[in-house]
Amino acid sequence: MNDREIQRVSIVIPVYRGEKTLPTLIAELVPLAQVQTTPGGNRFVVCEVLLVHDCGPDRSDKVLEDLSGQHAFVQPVWLTRNYGQHAATLAGMASATGDWVVSIDEDGQQDPADIASMLDCALAGSLQLVYAKPSNPPPHGWLRNFFSWAAKSISTRLLGHAAIGRFNSFRLVDGEIARTLAAYCGNGVYLDVGLFWIAGRIGHCPVRLRNELDRPSGYSYLKLIGHFWHLILTTGTRPLRLITITGFFSMILAIFITVYVLYGKFYGQVPVQGWASMLIVVSFFSGSILTALGVIAEYLAVTMSIVMGKPLYVVGTKPTRPTLRP
Repeated sequence: MNDREIQRVSIVIPVYRGEKTLPTLIAELVPLAQVQTTPGGNRFVVCEVLLVHDCGPDRSDKVLEDLSGQHAFVQPVWLTRNYGQHAATLAGMASATGDWVVSIDEDGQQDPADIASMLDCALAGSLQLVYAKPSNPPPHGWLRNFFSWAAKSISTRLLGHAAIGRFNSFRLVDGEIARTLAAYCGNGVYLDVGLFWIAGRIGHCPVRLRNELDRPSGYSYLKLIGHFWHLILTTGTRPLRLITITGFFSMILAIFITVYVLYGKFYGQVPVQGWASMLIVVSFFSGSILTALGVIAEYLAVTMSIVMGKPLYVVGTKPTRPTLRP
């Protein structure tokens, strides 16, 4: 890719409660609809802003109609009902035509000016996907920040994927990859997990978060818990393997207890009470059940991966380059 070419950027904004914040955000994007030069000397232009209406409780629909009438680069995408942020983002990606697709929230917390730095990061490293990496804590309450940190820590350690803790809704994606993912990504697939199925060259760009504009958060604690559970279910089979491993160790424990009890009875002159045999039976058969459930669950997980549309391979039109390592 020639760095001096004008990079066309499509911006996807899922809209749930954007009645008050969207006019301000679009006003910030208006200058980017003219050709700009990044700090790294790359030229880009925002060719379209796709506002995906996710059927929220306010009058965002009216705002979308007004903004699309005022600005030629603003295009509304209408969903039939509320599907959630990830589904709305994928709907926008399916309609995007740019060389790059940027997803950004409607609340004004993420600064559109950072798109230039993220584009420099992608072009300099020949990356396919760039996540914003906040350099300051999210402007939420301490309790929500704590639970966010705890969820990311659990995901990173339990699922064994360090990149999970660095997912962010502010992301720049190669347009071809974004459209390919939107074409096959089925119901129940966590968006960022789907991106990791396809993108091999992934980076992170430091940004600074701003305070949210005048609107309540669209995520309650129950929704955030559901979001976290959705991530666990679609990331892989490692949580299921923990069930199998737990059952296996339970069976090993039962064998050790049996050896200990028999040794005590025949060599240690230790009276064997009835609870010992009960403990052995419970440990052994509960371990067997957990092991069997773990194996069955892994088969179901493989089936779910096929049903959800995880591809065997994806053919692109651009040369494949090796992953750049720091």
